Amino acid sequence: MTALETAAPTPGAAAPSSVVAAARGGWWGVAGSAANAVLAFVFVGLITRALGAQGAGSVFTGVAVFTVLSHTCKLGSDTALVRFVARDIAVSGGRTVGGLLRAAVVPAAAAGTAAALPLLLCPAVATTLLPHLPPADAVTLVRLFGAFLPVATVGLVLLGANQGHGNVVAFVGVEQIGKPVLRLAVAVPVACYAPGTLPLAAAWLLPALAGTAAAWLALRRCRAARGTAGPGAHRTVPWREFWSFAAPRAVSSLFDYSAVWVGVILLSALATGAEAGLYTAIGRVITAGTLLQLAVRLAVAPQISRLLAVGRLAEARHLHRVSTCWVVLFSWPLFLVVAGFPRTVLSVFGPEFVHGAPALVALCAAAMVNVAVGNAQTVLLMSGRSSWHLAVTAAAFTVHLTVGVLTIPTWGVLGAAVSWGAAIVVENLSAAVLVRLRLGFTTVDRGYRTAVGAGLVVAAVLVAVRALAGDTLSGLAAGMTLGTCVFGTSLWRYRRPLGVSELFGVLRRRAA
Repeated sequence: MTALETAAPTPGAAAPSSVVAAARGGWWGVAGSAANAVLAFVFVGLITRALGAQGAGSVFTGVAVFTVLSHTCKLGSDTALVRFVARDIAVSGGRTVGGLLRAAVVPAAAAGTAAALPLLLCPAVATTLLPHLPPADAVTLVRLFGAFLPVATVGLVLLGANQGHGNVVAFVGVEQIGKPVLRLAVAVPVACYAPGTLPLAAAWLLPALAGTAAAWLALRRCRAARGTAGPGAHRTVPWREFWSFAAPRAVSSLFDYSAVWVGVILLSALATGAEAGLYTAIGRVITAGTLLQLAVRLAVAPQISRLLAVGRLAEARHLHRVSTCWVVLFSWPLFLVVAGFPRTVLSVFGPEFVHGAPALVALCAAAMVNVAVGNAQTVLLMSGRSSWHLAVTAAAFTVHLTVGVLTIPTWGVLGAAVSWGAAIVVENLSAAVLVRLRLGFTTVDRGYRTAVGAGLVVAAVLVAVRALAGDTLSGLAAGMTLGTCVFGTSLWRYRRPLGVSELFGVLRRRAA
């Protein structure tokens, strides 16, 4: 090992350039995550209020199938573009970016078109997925989702290319802010004047067209700025290496995105549409809680790929530790609040949704395990171990499906939550063990221990408030107020080990 590989940055030293770059991208990601969480909550609440649990379950079953298929049809090429474009820019100035784009977009577009055909041409698919709807309505709804599938798939691949260029703003602007805003802009008048499963499903789908166009324009601008759009960008690309990485990622991507939506599909098929709608609301709460982790991942992934490409292993490990500390610090208190007042949180979607409180608590516990290991799966992918990542996600998906089939017929929504929670724990602990033992990426240091301690103190405050005020709106307000005070005090008291000065120093430089 070289000295650079073995030497770790000292606690008081200035932040490495990779941490600064990741933090700058992370601020955009945090802003986008916050906006996405609010907008998604409002949209799901709008749908559930307009259609009830049964109607919302039908819409979100279509959304589940569409989301799983669109992310599967990317064939892993979006993640491959993040890794290979970042490496190519770092090593050769981006000479093969044009070829990499062709290698990614054309197969993904073809896969999206092939996957759309059964949705468009086979009525049996629709009646199987939506047995609670009249057959004609089910067929029309599924065909609507199928028509938008190819263009949405291409848009996701283009966003991966933007991330490879280090452009986090494109993903935030399109996927986390732009599409949700457009969905609400279309859905609000529809819900007021023409509520129904088909119009509201169309409101969710239409922004995919604008999102793909915006991703393409952002990529053109980014390539021009980076100088990767010139004649040198059309050299031969390593197709075999690209798809050797992307192919395992394509399968693991199916497992990743199925994890979020497979419970909705199983509940629709094995239980009732109302329970599918209830579970969708619970899943939205959990997904909102992990958006900060996604924000950090968007900024960290290309940085880790770049650092590993040029042999700066110690800096990559430091970046992983710092980013994990930040995610735990800000995510754990949020999950603790939700787990402490689950009925109050779910009442936002309607009075019939409060019965999902036990399922929400179970998923909050699993999500805290997910957050605790940081972006271990990103490390696996950016280090080129997509086959390892496939093994991890396949094991988790097997657990998810097996437990779900066994428990959903009896436990309903709680069974779906337990199955997803078990899969989350298996997947993340397995990834953490691999990156620790095989790649030498650790997570626990002084900052991490301090972040966990701050979370435990907040937990103690919430337990006391819950015991006194119960799971009520006033209890939630009191818990959030006291918890915020305790959290802010801990943040200031332990700002050095937590790296708060790095975070806000970056913010000040960004604003200057």
